[in-house]
Amino acid sequence: MEAKTGVYICSGCGIKDSCNVEAIAKMVEDELDVELCKVDPLVCGDECVAGIKADIEAAGLDHVVIAGCSGRYFSDRFKFGDNVLIDRVALREFVAWTSDPQADIDDIEEVIQEQAEDYLRMSAARMKYSEAPVPMDVEETSRDIMVVGAGVAGLNAALAAADAGYKVTLVEKEAELGGWSRKFKTVIPQAAPYREPQAPPHTELVKAVNDHELIKVLTSSTVTRTSGQPGQFDVTIQNGSGEEKLRIGAIVQATGWLPYDPTRLADKYGYGRLPNVITNVMMEEMAAAGRIARPSDGAAPKAVAIIHCAGSRDREFLPYCSAVCCRVAMKQALYIREQMPDTDVYLLYKDIRSPGVFEQFYARVQDEEGIYLTKGEVVEVVEDGNGGVSVTLDDTLLGENITVQADMLVLATGMVPTTLVETDETDGAETEEKPAEESPGDGDEKSRAAGAETGANILALTYRQGTDLPTLKYGFPDSHFICFPYETRRTGIYAAGAVRAPMDMGMARNDGLGAALKAIQAVEAFPLGRALHPRSGDISFPEFFLQRCTQCKRCTEECPFGSLDEDDKGTPEPNLLRCRRCGICMGACPERIISFKDYSPNMISQMIKVISMPEEDDERPRYLVFMCENDALPAFDIAAWHRHKISPWVRIIPVRCIGSVNTVFIADALNGGFDGILLLGCKRGDDYQCHFVRGSELANTRMENVQEKLLQLSLEEERVQIHEVELSDWDRIPEIINDFVEEINDIGPNPFKDF
Repeated sequence: MEAKTGVYICSGCGIKDSCNVEAIAKMVEDELDVELCKVDPLVCGDECVAGIKADIEAAGLDHVVIAGCSGRYFSDRFKFGDNVLIDRVALREFVAWTSDPQADIDDIEEVIQEQAEDYLRMSAARMKYSEAPVPMDVEETSRDIMVVGAGVAGLNAALAAADAGYKVTLVEKEAELGGWSRKFKTVIPQAAPYREPQAPPHTELVKAVNDHELIKVLTSSTVTRTSGQPGQFDVTIQNGSGEEKLRIGAIVQATGWLPYDPTRLADKYGYGRLPNVITNVMMEEMAAAGRIARPSDGAAPKAVAIIHCAGSRDREFLPYCSAVCCRVAMKQALYIREQMPDTDVYLLYKDIRSPGVFEQFYARVQDEEGIYLTKGEVVEVVEDGNGGVSVTLDDTLLGENITVQADMLVLATGMVPTTLVETDETDGAETEEKPAEESPGDGDEKSRAAGAETGANILALTYRQGTDLPTLKYGFPDSHFICFPYETRRTGIYAAGAVRAPMDMGMARNDGLGAALKAIQAVEAFPLGRALHPRSGDISFPEFFLQRCTQCKRCTEECPFGSLDEDDKGTPEPNLLRCRRCGICMGACPERIISFKDYSPNMISQMIKVISMPEEDDERPRYLVFMCENDALPAFDIAAWHRHKISPWVRIIPVRCIGSVNTVFIADALNGGFDGILLLGCKRGDDYQCHFVRGSELANTRMENVQEKLLQLSLEEERVQIHEVELSDWDRIPEIINDFVEEINDIGPNPFKDF
């Protein structure tokens, strides 16, 4: 069916001062296949919006182009139902606010006018080759939530979801609920005035969970298989009474932490080498039992030393800070003084980390008689000849080495997530992925990895990409930690508590509440076929023309979210409810057989083709910028708001993710005569901020391949560049674009321009 498109051009916000909007409207009417085109001084105003609605009814419009401000403004005003496809053309940001009419360019007004008209041509092409998305036909989904792990985070997640009216299954591998909380004598302060340790919080939580009619508790239980997709997870649980099979909508993993292996600290800190060196967990057990004593002879120590960061913040052992160890060490110092008032306690620290309100607790410990805080780096731990321990420190505040004598030494070891099992977490390296193989019980399902994270099998996922949650370099399930905490690379599965990041129990409580809310959002979205972050509410989904599939496996391997499995021949098998709608699979496919109704390879290729291309001797270059909609495009809007100027030779195509840019688009643009192509995506790396996790990384790899191809064609590799930006880089984006234009101008025009 032919699209019926209405175009509405705003002349406000300085647009009419930079270009001739009436001439743009005439071009639209003369050149483009549209039903109508109107100019209004305030398209976002009530009168114009009402007029658009009337035109939709009267003319049967199913495509509407709003040419005015960025689509990030007034998005709610321009919603006309799921059957009407909307395109926002940012004439204000892309042209009016960023083009410089005083630029030293011949016929600059004509150049800017041409720029504005190109954006309308691009929008018309997008509309012509797009359809309004239709929600996928979703089979019956579950709104039940499963929480795995019944520590403080898991208990709070279960209660939050159940209190909101959702059925919850709480799975705990131990015989009792409560996790680490029930093993501790006290916990660090959780309420004002934040000076004294408090009773562990599990008692009331466990009672509330057991009493809740919507929570089903399964103790001494483990998950042995999780198959399917969000809203339709089929989970098998093994417990003393046998197997239990459940249909689950979303999952919260709150499986907590394990102590760092202290045997690795034998040489430097003496654990296992010296009899009176223990860990903070062992000290907690002693205190809870009511008697603190030396392991060697059971005697009460007269002096105890506690080494903070024992192995933590150390590339040789555990590279990161576990966030809570300093406060735990201070809490345990109070234990010792409480049980043995005559015992001296030495807190040996690199830095004290007791942020925010916990500064009050730090001050309380400083005021305690018999507790001595000493800053320094541990040089040596040896036996003192009497069964005690001698600790030598350098880099002290006194500027000289200090030796502390103690009858017993406590090592404040760090926290390791339960997703990191039987792996070497000490070197800061990524865990290695095991070869793909068939998992037991998978039948004819092909290429299931035995474990993407070596040894971890908590959720027993049947995903092609592994049995558990993918992790970052330190073994914690990854997320976009600034914008989307709790999110993981497995859609509908949320990490909470110390399995997600080192934290205390107060933070774990909040984590459980946050993850429960995300799970609730998920189970409400799945029946409607709606996407989750960051394209929340998007009802589009990828369609695969599998008749042309070559089984190259690029889409199945590159999807960050495990949305695609494979059949026996290696043909993709989509699990659409796992999909985040990023389009990375579309960018990966060399055959261009993957598309969305409103976002496709053909659509983008047509947008490229309609951009006006001057002859080489016109000395009017053309540059194409693919701009990620998540960080780069909002940052550009901010730059435009500040009236930063960019070259009028540039044409911008917003994309869902820079990882969705197919190398064919680059070839099309170069063959079409573009002098240079710039990609602006989110940041990547150890602290990545790519909203789709791997999009920027994959785009970088593809562009390296493109640059090699350019050299083979005797084209300069600088003609295709990729830059990573974050939202705060708004002032850099115009500089990046203009520097790129200047660099390629110096190189010269694309030699393919006249072919």
